[in-house]
Amino acid sequence: MRILFAFIFIVSGFSSTAQTKDEAEIENISRKKFRWMIEKKLDSLDLLTDERLSYIHSNGWVQSKKEFLEDFNGKLVYHKVDITELSARVYRRSAVVTGKGRFTVSLNGTRIEIDLLFSEVYVRSGSKWKLVSRHANKIGT
Repeated sequence: MRILFAFIFIVSGFSSTAQTKDEAEIENISRKKFRWMIEKKLDSLDLLTDERLSYIHSNGWVQSKKEFLEDFNGKLVYHKVDITELSARVYRRSAVVTGKGRFTVSLNGTRIEIDLLFSEVYVRSGSKWKLVSRHANKIGT
């Protein structure tokens, strides 16, 4: 009997930390978003982002969805994104993603490499997840 209780205790501990299908889906969407930003897949980014998107950069620059999509015309160019940490937590019809990564971008023609900590908030709209908010902070100096 003790063995059975020990087994249940151990299994319940593992199941509470196991990633859900929705969490894996959100992590995949977040990774795709970065790839689409590099590849300038504006149609995909348009479908992913909510009309009331608030996209906050590490320098405090806040963009609407329209501004975010228009910037792919040259002001901000994403060259490479290396995500080192990424996790998602789902709460019914919303999800929070937190992550770290090294971003290689050009801003107004000046190339920058920056380490960022970021969070993203997604809301389920029908059967689709929509990015409604993103915020990034610089890591280190």
